[in-house]
Amino acid sequence: MRNSPGRFVLVGFSLGGYIARQLAADYSERVSALAVIASSLREDTQQQAKSKMQAVQALSPATFNGLSAGAIARSLHPRHSSDASLIARIKAMGNRLGYGAQAVQSALRGADVPADSISCPTLVVASPHDTLRSIEEANELVRAIPDASLQLFDDGGHMIPLEQPRELAAAVVSWLEGLGIY
Repeated sequence: MRNSPGRFVLVGFSLGGYIARQLAADYSERVSALAVIASSLREDTQQQAKSKMQAVQALSPATFNGLSAGAIARSLHPRHSSDASLIARIKAMGNRLGYGAQAVQSALRGADVPADSISCPTLVVASPHDTLRSIEEANELVRAIPDASLQLFDDGGHMIPLEQPRELAAAVVSWLEGLGIY
């Protein structure tokens, strides 16, 4: 936080939404607004956590090759699920992050990440086609965070920032303009 501006808008996607919420709660005097995309208040179920850890344990830094194309396709809107270029791009992102990042992310728990202590305006972005985070989870975020609103993206899945980047940027900018921040 030392190198960040005095006041700023914070945007967090998926797991980054948990981190952004924590930062917004910890540095409320500096965060003007928060956008949380395809995220949740919920902790992984015991089975989800177990599956993640088994997947990590079955691999090693030498054998890690990112998420499978099938897993990536399932995270996308049905219209994008056969987009080989998009799937390859997401796979390459995972490969760049590497095994260590995958292992750390798989072990993270979000149960203690605050929501009700966030004091800035918050935009919750979700898609009804997100197979990883449901609309109910988005609604839970909106109910838990004071001054939160919901924006739905019907043409995206979990990967809204990659499936609909222009539309997402326009929605966030429009929301910030409505707040008088942008």
